[in-house]
Amino acid sequence: MPTGPKLVAALWFALLGWFAAELVKPYLPDGTQVRNMSLIAAGFGGLVGWVFMGRRAGDTIQAAYAYGLSSSVLLSFWTIGYFALETMLKRALDKRYNGAVEALLGMIDTMAEYALYVVARPDVAITLVIGGLFGGWLTEKAADRWA
Repeated sequence: MPTGPKLVAALWFALLGWFAAELVKPYLPDGTQVRNMSLIAAGFGGLVGWVFMGRRAGDTIQAAYAYGLSSSVLLSFWTIGYFALETMLKRALDKRYNGAVEALLGMIDTMAEYALYVVARPDVAITLVIGGLFGGWLTEKAADRWA
């Protein structure tokens, strides 16, 4: 059911996903295709905000901060997972893998490699942490106002 806190959380985490993707782009290797990267990250942010963060609104402010941080982690995980899956499928079509298990293991390796672009870059990591905390606070305030 649509609620104000779900809408606020979806909008905030979509914005956070878009902004974090924009921060990551300069760190990617030359020649990396980044056409829809920000939009895809914003889409995952909106989903995480609506499904995860918005549903948990109305608890204590400490819980809201924890849910906000968890939302940032989920946003990062699903976005990285999507791009690792996309890379794995491209490599599989180029016949770089000998089987499905090797392709899945390659996807996990790719996820670990892509995660370094988020974790090892202080500006991206700090943005996700502060954005998650603020998103938790903002969603909780929306729940206080509209619930």
